[in-house]
Amino acid sequence: MTEAADIYEQYRGMILSGRLGSGERLASVRQVANDLGVAIGTAAKAYKLLEAEGLVTTRAGAGTRVSATPAVLPASVVARIRELAAIAKRESATEDEVVAALRQVWKD
Repeated sequence: MTEAADIYEQYRGMILSGRLGSGERLASVRQVANDLGVAIGTAAKAYKLLEAEGLVTTRAGAGTRVSATPAVLPASVVARIRELAAIAKRESATEDEVVAALRQVWKD
């Protein structure tokens, strides 16, 4: 992964799928560039694409955070989903079983 579009697509997918929740802070542009072995400008361009789509907001001193948009789950919900997934895996529950149980609970 070396293109800004690839980085953008990866983050976009994580945001829209709920893997990154509303208000969660993204790694700095410098850190992303270092982690992926790309130029800082490449990582910055990816972040600009996310910002242009309204998926993230960037403020000096506060970093880049996932926006509060209707398509994005709140960070607190994402955290609970992560906890649930970790517990379910530890207890050898399948994804289908967990999703079915969640759907049932949602209906109640």
